[in-house]
Amino acid sequence: MKILKKEKVLVTSALPYANGPIHLGHLSGAYLPADIYVRYKRLKGDDIIYVCGSDEHGVPITITADKEKISPKEVIDRFHNINKKAFEDFGMDFDIYSRTSLPIHHETAQEFFKSFYDQGILKEKKTLQFYDEKAKMFLPDRYVEGTCPKCGYEEARSDECENCGALYEPTELINPKSKVSGSTPVLKETSHWYFPLGEFQPWLEKYVEEHNKKYNWKDNVVQQCRSWFKDGLKDRAVTRDLDWGVKVPLPNSDGKVLYVWFEAVLGYISATKKLSEQLNKPELWKDYWQDPETKYIAFIGKDNIVFHTIIFPAMLKAWNDGNDSKYVYPQNVPANEFLNFEGKKFSKSRGWGIDVVDFLKLFPADPLRYTLASNLPENKDTDFYWKEFQARNNNELADILGNFINRTFTFAHKYFDGEVPEIGKLSKIDQEMLNLVEGIPYNVSDLIEKFKLKDATLEMMNLARAANKYFNDSEPWKTVKSDKGKCGTTINISLQTVFTLAEIFMPVIPFSSKKIFNMLNAKPVNWFDAGKVNLKPGHDLNKPEILFTKIDDKIIDKQINKLSNIENTAGQDGTKEITYDEFSKIDLRVAKIIEAEKVSKSEKLLKLKIDLGTETRQVIAGIAKFYLPENLPGKKIIVVANLKPAKLFGLESKGMILASEDKNGVLKIVEANKDAEPGSKVK
Repeated sequence: MKILKKEKVLVTSALPYANGPIHLGHLSGAYLPADIYVRYKRLKGDDIIYVCGSDEHGVPITITADKEKISPKEVIDRFHNINKKAFEDFGMDFDIYSRTSLPIHHETAQEFFKSFYDQGILKEKKTLQFYDEKAKMFLPDRYVEGTCPKCGYEEARSDECENCGALYEPTELINPKSKVSGSTPVLKETSHWYFPLGEFQPWLEKYVEEHNKKYNWKDNVVQQCRSWFKDGLKDRAVTRDLDWGVKVPLPNSDGKVLYVWFEAVLGYISATKKLSEQLNKPELWKDYWQDPETKYIAFIGKDNIVFHTIIFPAMLKAWNDGNDSKYVYPQNVPANEFLNFEGKKFSKSRGWGIDVVDFLKLFPADPLRYTLASNLPENKDTDFYWKEFQARNNNELADILGNFINRTFTFAHKYFDGEVPEIGKLSKIDQEMLNLVEGIPYNVSDLIEKFKLKDATLEMMNLARAANKYFNDSEPWKTVKSDKGKCGTTINISLQTVFTLAEIFMPVIPFSSKKIFNMLNAKPVNWFDAGKVNLKPGHDLNKPEILFTKIDDKIIDKQINKLSNIENTAGQDGTKEITYDEFSKIDLRVAKIIEAEKVSKSEKLLKLKIDLGTETRQVIAGIAKFYLPENLPGKKIIVVANLKPAKLFGLESKGMILASEDKNGVLKIVEANKDAEPGSKVK
């Protein structure tokens, strides 16, 4: 059989955002598929490096920092370390897990920007952007909220409505409000630099179609690219007004940073440079990024397709056209679809799903790796189900793979003194088993090279199924009494099969494969030698150990019950379901704010004096982080008028004001119609 030639391979996985912990959906998208591919390539003997790291700039991080009253660096340090540890425990085999906050990344991103600037590629444009005069800062899109001019959605961003998908100019947003101070922002002129993506469209279309034809790109990737081309590529701003990020390397550009979409993808290059530093090999990064023989594979989820098939290649093209050093382009971008959780999307706000760090506190990594690998969303969205996870572990890893290995070692130690027995005359089923074992590395290799990792995992387990059948059909419990030489042949072939299983399963369940090799008292060989006879007669075996522990129903039921509790107390939008009679007990009234002041020694509370038409009341509201007291008098709001009085910080509160909370935890007071009279009942 023909062995594939050795290759120089560069593999990247999308940089996870350092704004929260990674969950199982992330693993199935960009990380486990890459890790399986990389581990296989290493066993094959290819020259390969695998780089990844944290994406640590951008508005969501500053929002989290503002919300928690900490610095952005504290946010990224926390989640970088959490995710790095989770990846390690899951078995990710990165050569480096870097960070975009490192100086080497800032230098790399600035170098690209400066090159484009010096070449005259970037276009400077003056635009109107919302500015908060109280906070004295330009407001990024996520810091401005108002009413969509298209559909009337009241929590639309300054340039885009998440409800209807409409795009519009900031000047079109109705009733804009700053999330920083709660005040109405003004439109102020600012200038930014733009990358002319449209000018690269002819080259990009050719690049995508040629690579699709030559390397058989996945259909979901190609179709998304074609959709963008059909709409026409447009100029994209590469800078924004913000303090947190990579500073724009030009004079008079204080308060401006490089847009995350521009600099984050360059984190792959800066991470490889950092690896070069750590290994004290200054030119190593160039050996991969600037060698035309390099095969660059970018593993991502479908939400990142455009950045890795259109934007990043365009940036590399712009660099290559203006510099002597040339970067390689992604050869393939095998993007996966999404993994859902028990039939629904992962939702942090509703508590739907589970983070990797929490999962690994309950179960070992390999059963999770195997379950995800067996059900990767390669062509369509798939689901993680607790019962399926249990079944994969119990019925496949334990009952098929683990059972065969245990039976084989039990016979070897009980009847052959813990040694590999001699192999004698081969029967038909002996030869068939040896032929199957010899061919399996090639079959699995072909599937992995085509990024059909789910099928490759099935092929691995099918060998274990065939091995169990071979063991049963050979009946060594009988031949050990009637023909020990024949029994020895069965156990020899079974042990050779165990060796093969240990190797081909290494990319999927590395911790268990390492244990199997230890039991065999052997080490992995080249991938394509894994199907050969690797254990000589007389080779000493180590004592066996339990590879997979069965998961009890009670443990799984406990996890399912947690989800049932969430479903029982929440609708699709996460709100608790109540009866009409229950709702009718709530007395909602229009009130007018007369006075507002901060509550002493509290960062969250404001003391409000409100007019309810027939009386005035004092209400303590947790909105101090989102509204300045002087901006509240005169506002007409909605209050729960029949709420039992309570004391907060020693102050009586008679009622509760209504406010909406967005996904970033920002509160916005629910305001009544301007013509509504204080005391009016809300139905």
